[in-house]
Amino acid sequence: MSRRITYVESLTFPTVGVKLAMHELVVRANGALPALALSVIGLIASGGAEAAKRSPCASVSNACTDWVALGGGPARAMIYRTFPLNVRNPAIRRALIMVHGALRNPDHYFATATGAAFLAGALDDTLVIAPAFRSWDGDDCKDKLQPPEVSWSCHGDSWRSGGAATSAPALTSFDFMDEILRRLADRKVFPNLVNIVVAGHSAGGQFVSRYEMANRVEDDLGVTVSYVIANPSSYAWPDATRVLPVDAAAPANAAEGWKEDRPHTKFSYGKFDAATAPKYDLWPYGLENRTGGYTANTSDDQLRRQLVSRTATYLLSQVDTLPLGGFDDSPAAMAQGPTRRARGEAFVEYLNEHLGAARSRALIVPECGHNDRCVFTTDPVLAVLFPAQGK
Repeated sequence: MSRRITYVESLTFPTVGVKLAMHELVVRANGALPALALSVIGLIASGGAEAAKRSPCASVSNACTDWVALGGGPARAMIYRTFPLNVRNPAIRRALIMVHGALRNPDHYFATATGAAFLAGALDDTLVIAPAFRSWDGDDCKDKLQPPEVSWSCHGDSWRSGGAATSAPALTSFDFMDEILRRLADRKVFPNLVNIVVAGHSAGGQFVSRYEMANRVEDDLGVTVSYVIANPSSYAWPDATRVLPVDAAAPANAAEGWKEDRPHTKFSYGKFDAATAPKYDLWPYGLENRTGGYTANTSDDQLRRQLVSRTATYLLSQVDTLPLGGFDDSPAAMAQGPTRRARGEAFVEYLNEHLGAARSRALIVPECGHNDRCVFTTDPVLAVLFPAQGK
């Protein structure tokens, strides 16, 4: 069924006394490539102080930000959030943490995530968070920091892979996420929260895929955690094996992969010729040489066990088969496959068929390219981002 493109002037949620001014809501229309450009631009809360505490703050503004203290302080990092992390809120049933991409633009991803929550009818009982991994680390990473805000690394073992902060080497980017999860699991603040979803697109997907395999807090939280990994350029492969350039991973076939809207599964694996890419198995592309950062003291076996035992959905856009949007074409990345889609399909197939993963799956997002708003606002993906209680 086709839908008209709709412009929404304002939407009112009487159950929480919130009026959201929203614009640029583009809905799927007549088989065109789907896109949703949604920006939540205002919030008016009514009903007194208590009602204000329970109303989602969904604007991209300072009013919807908090600082998270790290390492006992004074180091800190910023988040956008729809509800405070330090105000008791029994209405919250789930949390969605959305990690930004290489541009380190949490404002954009907060708008995407709150838009998805609106479409899912989940704004009232979901705490949406978009953390900021800001950095002043070289010519291409010059974010404006607010001391004592942490500056994360942009290069090498960077914020995407649990690397140490350049301004506070004792802290890593995965420590930041650990602290957010611990805060969400605090029963004194969120007594009815049962699900946490950690999601990211592109570079954010790289972060989430490596955080899934590496984090040391999930088993102690007492809540269900799942991971949604969308269109990363690379993965931390669990061993030295790589996909061979045949069948679905042959460059010509992978380039035509967009013609199918189901995951390709015909892959072969074998020993990789390291002479073509000597660093192909070094962290964060593989598990070798983890000498610093969050994973330095975790064994390869432990990383593999966590990777195959945890719940992860890999979102792969149907037409993300071109080298666009910061595509990683380094030799180490190309060793994992010729396109983002083929890399993800081959990785998940290897986890399931060769390592025995039972809770990892690939989901092809129809008609989308390398676009977070298209991916995260489709109906099948909404069900993954906002699971039913306990799922």
